[in-house]
Amino acid sequence: MERDQRLGLQAALLAFTMWGLLTIYWKQIAHLDAFEMIGWRVVSAVVLMVVVTAARGRFGAIREAFRNAATRNRIVLAAVLLTVNWTTYVWAIGDGRVVETALGYFLSPLLTIAFGAVLFGETLGRLQWASIVAALVAVVVLTVSYGELPWVAVLLAVSWSWYALIKRGVPLGPTESLTGELLVVGGPALAVAVSGWFAGAGGVPAEASAVDWVLVAGTGAITAVPLVMFAFAAPRVPFTLLGPCNYLVPVINFVLGWLVYDEAMPLSRFVGFGFVWLALVLITVHTVRSDRATRRGSEPVAVVA
Repeated sequence: MERDQRLGLQAALLAFTMWGLLTIYWKQIAHLDAFEMIGWRVVSAVVLMVVVTAARGRFGAIREAFRNAATRNRIVLAAVLLTVNWTTYVWAIGDGRVVETALGYFLSPLLTIAFGAVLFGETLGRLQWASIVAALVAVVVLTVSYGELPWVAVLLAVSWSWYALIKRGVPLGPTESLTGELLVVGGPALAVAVSGWFAGAGGVPAEASAVDWVLVAGTGAITAVPLVMFAFAAPRVPFTLLGPCNYLVPVINFVLGWLVYDEAMPLSRFVGFGFVWLALVLITVHTVRSDRATRRGSEPVAVVA
């Protein structure tokens, strides 16, 4: 493995591990209002990303993107979807639904594949179709197990997959794109954060200790640092390696919810997750086979060149 690729893989593993362990971070401030916390997270992330973008001299690219109506609309929609995803996740952590958040991020890549087939007419192989069927079976089994549709998982999967879909059409790098999205929701987020001072006993200013305030201030850093690491890794690591790295996040969340936070995991729930894991194995096998076929097909061209 080349040095550049090895460094990229290390950055990817570190980024996904950090994303998974963020559950522990949010658990420490789960006693604070979840909606106010999203306001503080966005505000602190805006400050950090504005500094980073200014240091890189990239505000010109963001201004150009906002001048184009279609691109501007995509950035606004991406910002809304990202806010929905973050809010759902933070609320679910505080409500004791860590395992359900894991399910949402397990389902996300499978839903992305379904979006490709339905919205873009992409042709799916047998293993991909089998993975989608397995995911549907998993949702049915888990709905029976929970006694209701696991809506937290569904909302996380839909918002994140749709967000990824929208991002494909935004002609900005990861740092500039995230900065643009945060600027869109920065004003409303600031209003939500400031509202805590008028909320009385239930607001963050009344409830937060000195340690809590340090953690609140750090939400911007914990948001930006793994994203920067991922941005470093993405162009250096093949998708056949980068794809499975994504599973680190829900695996960590699943283990934390089950073994650390003692969330209920009856046999029926394990069966449902079993179908999800089967679907992910099928997708991984399909990806590896496709990559190998592509490499074999390109070898004669490389020799001629």
